[in-house]
Amino acid sequence: MKLGCEAVLFDMDGVLTDSTVAAERAWTQWASEYGVDPALVLSGLHGRRAADTVRMHVAAELWDSALQRINAIELADSGATEAIPGAVALVESLGAGWALVTSAPVSLLEARLAAVGIPLPGVVISGDSVSAGKPSPEGYLTAASKLGVPISRCVVFEDSGNGVAAGIAASPAGVVGVGVGALETPAEVVVADLRAVSWGGDGVSISGALRVPAS
Repeated sequence: MKLGCEAVLFDMDGVLTDSTVAAERAWTQWASEYGVDPALVLSGLHGRRAADTVRMHVAAELWDSALQRINAIELADSGATEAIPGAVALVESLGAGWALVTSAPVSLLEARLAAVGIPLPGVVISGDSVSAGKPSPEGYLTAASKLGVPISRCVVFEDSGNGVAAGIAASPAGVVGVGVGALETPAEVVVADLRAVSWGGDGVSISGALRVPAS
């Protein structure tokens, strides 16, 4: 199948980079340090800004220090990140026609992309640059605006429930879920990884999808 578009908007973790193990390890350490149940933290972790997660689990007077701590732990382990299969080849084929929309702070996103050999695109929307994190569509709408492309002519790639919800709320040309976990989201199209996706200059072609829209 093909999704016509002029630009592609990617989440990072779980879409371009495989940092799940590193992230869960970091948040487990953080939870232990702050006396929080790690299972509770991990259950709502993915697709959410660190600041939003921190505020869910510690008292307000600890927010700043607790956020600095998790950022430091994750940054120290950023070298454990690997590229999602097909990610490097896909972004290279896109040229300037893509943007990154991630809940991660700038320091962490730069470290993780560097670890997998993906250069920063011209437009990067980090968790620190939006007033509301996913599932708000703000990040995707901002990215499309900065690219100078109508959101209706963009395709979003996401992996988490929060991220897919943000993508759908932005009303792009399509939202593609990445990874088997995305089958638990409302993404109409789901691929195992980015080897199933190619850029043709006027849209993305998808083969071997795990799920496609009902005919």
